[in-house]
Amino acid sequence: MESLKSKINLERLPKHVAIIMDGNGRWAKKHGKPRVFGHRNGVKSVREVTECAAELGIDYLTLYAFSTENWSRPQKEVEALMLLLVQTLHNEISTLNKNNIKLQAIGDLEKLPGKTRKALLSGIELTKDNTRMTLVLALNYSAKWEILEATKKVAENVKNGSLGLEDINEDVFSNALSTKNIPDPELLIRTSGETRLSNFLLWQLAYAEFYFTAEFWPDFKKESFYQAILDYQNRERRFGKTSEQLVT
Repeated sequence: MESLKSKINLERLPKHVAIIMDGNGRWAKKHGKPRVFGHRNGVKSVREVTECAAELGIDYLTLYAFSTENWSRPQKEVEALMLLLVQTLHNEISTLNKNNIKLQAIGDLEKLPGKTRKALLSGIELTKDNTRMTLVLALNYSAKWEILEATKKVAENVKNGSLGLEDINEDVFSNALSTKNIPDPELLIRTSGETRLSNFLLWQLAYAEFYFTAEFWPDFKKESFYQAILDYQNRERRFGKTSEQLVT
């Protein structure tokens, strides 16, 4: 693992990595266990990857923890996920503070269960002064919902006269999103072999590099994260330019 880490160029790290943590349920099924067993083991990967990202010097790590579509899962699984989230927040805040990591969240947080929302807001408050890295949890999150909400905000500003129609541009719209103070991800990682975005950061991922792995999330540890970073660093990010333009 150390030899893999040593290959990483610390001068060319992505500032922001986003992860779709997929495959907990299939991992549990593979081991003959109920789905919640996979979610509990997935927390171990969250801890390890978060600490790994901070150690490398990545500024932002966003984890897709619960989508609006996840409410359609069996009620017992949803309840277990919400309880696990509360327990994890209570257990991990001291570790976040120890590692100087700030907690933030994006999504329709008002619709989270009371205990879950309370634990989340408490964690955000208790870590607000940390500066090493920001860990963003996407909870009850939907990119379509976020874009619609941003559109309403911009439209309201035009309606009340505080914004002219001709003044609307990418920066104005980006500042209406829930990620307004967070740089767009340069790298998206998705585990479990799926190769879709699943309604995650659709606006923000416009120029991100995608890294897909067949590993289920509970199996995704430090070495897997290092491999994803190395793969990112072996790519040429042109943003519409040619390779020759980048050299000159």
